[in-house]
Amino acid sequence: MAVTHRGERFSGYNKPKRTPGKSKKFAVLAKEGDKVRLVRFGDPNMTIKKSNPKRRASFRARHKCDEKKSKLTAGYWSCKKW
Repeated sequence: MAVTHRGERFSGYNKPKRTPGKSKKFAVLAKEGDKVRLVRFGDPNMTIKKSNPKRRASFRARHKCDEKKSKLTAGYWSCKKW
């Protein structure tokens, strides 16, 4: 079930994808209830090192990942990827 939003294809709602040549690393077509929003997140110039447990714990603490509940925010998706 592919979804097209403003000319951009997504494999479905709430499924992040990499964005080539954009200002952010990932994009997701977030859907919460009846609200739909295109959310872009992640620094395209930084590498993701979530396999390192200390880095992972530090990122999640620094960004207060336990408090992020709304799927319509970039912080939620960034924490979910970590």
